[in-house]
Amino acid sequence: MNIERKVKITTDFIKLDQLLKFADVVDSGGMAKILIAESAVTFNGEVMTMRGKKVRPGDVVTVDLSVVDSNYEEVYIIHVQ
Repeated sequence: MNIERKVKITTDFIKLDQLLKFADVVDSGGMAKILIAESAVTFNGEVMTMRGKKVRPGDVVTVDLSVVDSNYEEVYIIHVQ
């Protein structure tokens, strides 16, 4: 199941791991780190393994939770505004 989220930021950028917490995709920075390290996150269509990647308005981040746990079928699509 795809879950689309629009996230508005009030700064020039937000770091990728912080965005995942801010968008309520994960509960902790540790979980964000694991998802990013396991190549479960794409940034504008490309796999992103840098948790400190600067995400700006207009960027699209996709998180496939099934990569780290087969019990999850959710794919989060985050549109940064």
